[in-house]
Amino acid sequence: MNYELFARGALIGLAIAAPVGPIGVLCIRRTLADGRLTGFVSGLGAATADLCYGLIAVLGLTALADLLVGVSFWSRLIGGLFLCYLGVRTLLTRPAEQPTAVNGRGLLGAYLSTLFLTLTSPATIIAFTAIFAGLGAGSVADSYLEGVLLASGVSVGSALWWLFLSSTTSMLRSRITPELLRWVNVIAGLIILGFGVLALGSLVAG
Repeated sequence: MNYELFARGALIGLAIAAPVGPIGVLCIRRTLADGRLTGFVSGLGAATADLCYGLIAVLGLTALADLLVGVSFWSRLIGGLFLCYLGVRTLLTRPAEQPTAVNGRGLLGAYLSTLFLTLTSPATIIAFTAIFAGLGAGSVADSYLEGVLLASGVSVGSALWWLFLSSTTSMLRSRITPELLRWVNVIAGLIILGFGVLALGSLVAG
């Protein structure tokens, strides 16, 4: 196993996952409301999407990349509307004093929602392509097997970030009062709603 190649992929995954966007805000809010596991599973949905886009970028699947970017209008429309829905729902949700008990359906919903949001963002494939090209990552993968190894590193690096974020947020939850958690819901809802409005606004501007 080429550990250097895997480590390079992990660094790329960390670099792409770390900037706080709608997924990061959603992960923080879900960790505070429903517990660390729900927050982490939400992040795993994004990490899975990162794996898919990493494979597209490193294996040179340009036809598939062009197809994804080509349907950017509809993906941005659907993704923007879904972000607005999540933002409004978060904004109106009354916080519980204790994390709710999670079940299979709740965890699956948390996973699929962030997977969907990340996959409907064509900017993600552009970011992957730019970072891979800038670091020369694609050129060091001499075979499909090495390409899969590199993309797997991306997914692991992304997952490690979500584990860190959800764990850190969970440790801080005990210091947060229900009133403060209510403000967290309001702020998180407004931020997520803002991302959705920006996504829809870009369709009009474009």
